[in-house]
Amino acid sequence: MNMETQLDPMKDDLPLMANTSYMLVKHYVLDLDVDFKSKVIEGSIVLFFESGSQYRNTSSAGKECCQSQFDETCKMRASEPCQIPMINVSTCSSKTECNDFAVSGKEEEATSDENSNHSNNEQASGISNSKDCCDVEDHGNKDFLLVLDCCDLSVLKVEEVDVAAVSDIEKFTRSAKLTGVSKELENLRNQIVHELVTLPADHWKEQLYYFTHCSQAPGCGELLFSTGTWSLEIRKSGIQTPLDFPHAIRIWYKTKPDGRSVTWTTDQGGRPCVYTMGSPINNRALFPCQEPPIALSTWQASVRTAADFVVLMSGENSAEPVQLQEGVWSWYYYVSMPMPASTFTIAVGHWQEVKQQSFKQKAAVGTNTEFSLPSSQTDLRWHEEICGHVEYPCRFQNPAARLQAVIPYRVFAPWCLMESCEEHLLQLIPQCLSAAYATLGTHPFSRLDVLIVPSNFSSLGMASPHIIFLSQSVLPGGSHLCGTRLCHEIAHAWFGLAIGARDWTEEWISEGFATFLEDIFWARAQQLSHDEIKGQQELKAFLRWRRLRDEVQNSEEELQVLRPKKESTGELSESGASVVKYGLKAEKIFMQVHYLKGYFLLRSLARTIGEVLYLASLRKFVVKFHGQLVLSQDFLNMLLEDIPKQKQSELTVESIFQNWLDTPGIPKLLPDQLVLLLEFLLEEKTLCPRILQCLERTYQLREQDAEVRHRWCELVIKHKYEPGYGDIERFLREDQAMGVYLYGELMVNEDAKQQELARKCFAAVQEHMDASSAKVVAEMLF
Repeated sequence: MNMETQLDPMKDDLPLMANTSYMLVKHYVLDLDVDFKSKVIEGSIVLFFESGSQYRNTSSAGKECCQSQFDETCKMRASEPCQIPMINVSTCSSKTECNDFAVSGKEEEATSDENSNHSNNEQASGISNSKDCCDVEDHGNKDFLLVLDCCDLSVLKVEEVDVAAVSDIEKFTRSAKLTGVSKELENLRNQIVHELVTLPADHWKEQLYYFTHCSQAPGCGELLFSTGTWSLEIRKSGIQTPLDFPHAIRIWYKTKPDGRSVTWTTDQGGRPCVYTMGSPINNRALFPCQEPPIALSTWQASVRTAADFVVLMSGENSAEPVQLQEGVWSWYYYVSMPMPASTFTIAVGHWQEVKQQSFKQKAAVGTNTEFSLPSSQTDLRWHEEICGHVEYPCRFQNPAARLQAVIPYRVFAPWCLMESCEEHLLQLIPQCLSAAYATLGTHPFSRLDVLIVPSNFSSLGMASPHIIFLSQSVLPGGSHLCGTRLCHEIAHAWFGLAIGARDWTEEWISEGFATFLEDIFWARAQQLSHDEIKGQQELKAFLRWRRLRDEVQNSEEELQVLRPKKESTGELSESGASVVKYGLKAEKIFMQVHYLKGYFLLRSLARTIGEVLYLASLRKFVVKFHGQLVLSQDFLNMLLEDIPKQKQSELTVESIFQNWLDTPGIPKLLPDQLVLLLEFLLEEKTLCPRILQCLERTYQLREQDAEVRHRWCELVIKHKYEPGYGDIERFLREDQAMGVYLYGELMVNEDAKQQELARKCFAAVQEHMDASSAKVVAEMLF
């Protein structure tokens, strides 16, 4: 059955259509023009593929060669003039090794039926009839369909790229084993792409050089395609397997003004701008891509726009514009760390860089680089381990990067907000970066841009590789909101970006960690005392508990589950397609349950095992899993390995799933946590009966230990909650060792019903009461 027909776009789940098990994109090259008059972004994207896990070790000729075949002694030619800026490339290393980036899986060849489970709901061009997109060939086999995630795009043309036409490309073909004259050229092109995408990490400049030139190679034949509601489907007539399908393709397309991946608007000064605002459909309305997180890829982009605009992007380099012609500038960015396509971010507008006087900037940095990583010898050994991710130039293996407490940063804003940014934001960035480094160690990304986005931005912040968007709402009123939000977004560099969720339904892995860590970072950034830190964090916990309680009371239960797919989390269909459960549900965008419930889980774990050991485990987790995709159990298993044996019986992965991740509502708290919660509530001047009723039912307070029930009785007395008077009567009768204080509380309120209750209870137990206690209570009552 067609995958797309199974997914109703009007429903709540977001479909991820790309068949990543058959072909996996490794690199994107975007070449785009931004037109503010038509509100369209138009151009081309070249995608470079590797065979997916279903085809990892097989090929049409039998076995696929994995070893890099370029000449060990080759020298790079000088960069040739081209439209995209080039990077000078050093001499090739003699290192030759297999660098198979794709995630491994079942090594079996899909049948022709499995390769043809797709049809098309809409027709674009290139295919005369959408029903014929998987035409049965003479031998009864169907053409292979490459499926990409795509929405709200006008696709104009799809073509194969003749990478074999690139100058000096022969080095990637010298040991290619070609069989059959008719397929020789196709095999040669795919061999070139394979060798290119599997170059070792220390050849990343060379790799980028050839990606650039290959992306500019001529087309060598149009491919058939059609667009559906959520996908772009591409085929080449007569090609029946992914191995024989072109591994470098160019797609000519343009966005639509109402496309849902970017928003065209004006900044706070009334000047036009466009930016990716964190859409539920991610970037599929900005460029055709593979959306599943497993499709980790690098990218480079050239963006042309009018000369008075500034282009910011998720790139490693701080781009400088190049004038192409009168009034037209080009901006070029790239990344060498593979990331999901959903993390690609762009913002084009009349942004102004906010700069401080040099002496102020030096003072700010000098004051706040005193933080040092609290590393032990164990921490250092972690850094010396081989990274577990696919090969890329990793900062965790770079000695200089490991010592960099404050990475280079810039701030951009509309001109009317520059003064406000200079007053608070500029000074906070080095403090927060230093605090983050002191907590987690090496910054995963080499630089940071911070942009104050337009007022229609629906969040306080959003983090992407190398760039953070902040709302203007964080600027007024002092540094507190700005600092905490900045810390939250900086935390995403580790949790959400460098370490991503393998299944997007486990959003808590990103948001829960960032919420927990923002408190740690912000306390260190302010250089607070231990008591100040404790007081600030307890207050934040109380406020968050109230928000979580209110959200649980007023939202659908299914949206309160942090692992909605439960034991099926992380599972994909055979093609690699899947859905993000409730990914399109409108109200989910404004819910904070993944932030808050995730935060309380992490806080509970930290309190159970101790904060020092807990933060050490976080650093260990970062070192082991950076650059990788994880599931909840990856973190929980590592954490539980490190906790003292006497506490292991209290915590298991299964119990955490059951109590926190797989069920709605607020999980059961430990008795000490409940006592703390009730202590905070006792400080509230008023609590309505509905809240008290919900509190009792949620935590089953009548069934808790005496310490918890004592605080519950205090709440009942303070707020004159008559349905709880029976709980007071029971406590004074059964818990006489702790009940004396409650008699005084009942009398001091000068409430007739409460005083009557006190005398009634005392009369019932007076005869058998301890003499000293009876004397004290009698003095209170009479």
